[in-house]
Amino acid sequence: MPSLLVRHADLLVTMDDADRRWPDGGLYAVDNAIRQVGPTADLPTRADRVFDARGMVILPGLVNTHHHFFQTLTRNLPAAQDAKLFDWLRVHYPIWAALTPEAIAVSTKVAIAELILSGCTTASDHTYLWPNGARIDDQIEAAREMGIRFHAARGSMSVGESNGGLPPDRVVEDEAAILRDSRRAIEEFHDPERFAMLRVVLAPCSPFSVSPDLMRESLKLARAYGVHAHTHLAETIDEDAYCRETFGRTPVELAEELGWSGSDVWHAHMVHATGEEVIRLGRTRTGIAHCPTSNMRLGSGIAPVRSWLASGVRIGLGVDGSASNDGSHLLAEARQAMLLQRVGGDPAALTAGEALRLATRGGAEVLGRDDIGYLAPGMAADFVGYRLDTLGLAGGAVHDPLAALIFCQPPNVDLSVIDGTVRVEHGALVGVDLPPLIERHNAIARSLARGELR
Repeated sequence: MPSLLVRHADLLVTMDDADRRWPDGGLYAVDNAIRQVGPTADLPTRADRVFDARGMVILPGLVNTHHHFFQTLTRNLPAAQDAKLFDWLRVHYPIWAALTPEAIAVSTKVAIAELILSGCTTASDHTYLWPNGARIDDQIEAAREMGIRFHAARGSMSVGESNGGLPPDRVVEDEAAILRDSRRAIEEFHDPERFAMLRVVLAPCSPFSVSPDLMRESLKLARAYGVHAHTHLAETIDEDAYCRETFGRTPVELAEELGWSGSDVWHAHMVHATGEEVIRLGRTRTGIAHCPTSNMRLGSGIAPVRSWLASGVRIGLGVDGSASNDGSHLLAEARQAMLLQRVGGDPAALTAGEALRLATRGGAEVLGRDDIGYLAPGMAADFVGYRLDTLGLAGGAVHDPLAALIFCQPPNVDLSVIDGTVRVEHGALVGVDLPPLIERHNAIARSLARGELR
């Protein structure tokens, strides 16, 4: 079995329960699992691959709990730059209706490339429309090529405009077909084992694009197979008004009525839950994907993260849609999470350490993983290294190298190892030729926006 040794890191941060940190630290891994973590002097001296991490801080790989990979193709559209969520969606739905299998695959690779370079080693994606023969298979194959640890959410929309929903009828699916394909995806792709590189999630899109029946049946199917369930919830005031008018319930009340709470469920955004609803979610250990940049970009509001922490809900970070964030940099998202909580007047509302914990341990808990999120013997060999001697960290890393990653300009990684395999070395993706990928992605993006994609 191949072995890997990291030595002499300026600082190694475990994010374990004791929050152990070692100057001149390192780790030793065999195959895809960590065997030892600690001071360099206590580690083996030889391995198949040895990395000198002088000038670096080594961290557990970051975990992204909510994304829409396909939206890299529609970033920064002029018609949607200043729109709130519902109007933003109305601009994008007709464009996304032309997505093809190739568009899904190429956008997946671009989004994953950005994520990995930012320090992300595990990501969940929520694609909720599958037009023109596109399937979750297209995304899974692309993710496998990129080498990220992947939770593929089989998203869906079933209620179009003619039935009172927000999306056009041509981008929604028949509910029986959704459930059939959801079952197929689980049976064909889901891996429940520890260190799994691929898991499947069932993810009806939102209360304004699927029926209560589909929410209920999707959750029933997920629990029958032991997979997790995910949706958007309580993101905007408009959604709250829609749910009250349509269902006579707040979004959270509707979700609870349909069974959508518990340790196998997580919701994206959750900006507009009431204090009592947050307490109830905490009691059931329901998870939340916090997406601060998207919430700011769309004017959705400020999520009450401190209240979430106090309630006991599981909290991770998500970069959300690349067309409502316009980037896929998870370390930058941790910085935004810290800063946004401070806007209300408390400069200690969320610390740099807490933000990084949400991006690592928190994300692992949201996805139901006990094998990632911190560095310790027996954990997956998923870790990243950031150089501290860069321009953006100059004058910051010398005082507090860990906090500098959040307070200063968020850097890209110099080293990334996922499942024991080196995916970034010397700041470059291994085995990925980015220029032709970007060129093809941009060509698809232009054709998609012009209505010319075939």
